[in-house]
Amino acid sequence: MKQPIFPPNAAKPLAPYTPAIDAGGFVFLSGQIALDSDGNLHTSDIATETKKVMENVGNLLNAAGLSYDHLVKVTIFLSDMAHYAAVNEVYGSYFGAVPPAREAVAVKGLPRGVNVEISGIAEKS
Repeated sequence: MKQPIFPPNAAKPLAPYTPAIDAGGFVFLSGQIALDSDGNLHTSDIATETKKVMENVGNLLNAAGLSYDHLVKVTIFLSDMAHYAAVNEVYGSYFGAVPPAREAVAVKGLPRGVNVEISGIAEKS
């Protein structure tokens, strides 16, 4: 049975989706952008934007009683592959020796015109 996760200090979803779902021993995280709980975007530069996205990912994990170490699969969506190196630098600082499996892809557009969106799957162990 799936259980929704709605962190109290998270931004309200921009569309009809649940921020995270706990199901079958895993927590599935919807794509996170650099949006804070007041509805403000943090997009002054790609490093700041990525940091806020990762904080939002961490907020969902925390609400499920998990940490970044529980992530087993991540997808990074970029507005432009020119951001790849800068996003990797920030993203990589959140993981130890065994980061999750992942892909990073450039897409035509992202919600609210942001440059990076990250979704993931975490194992409850």
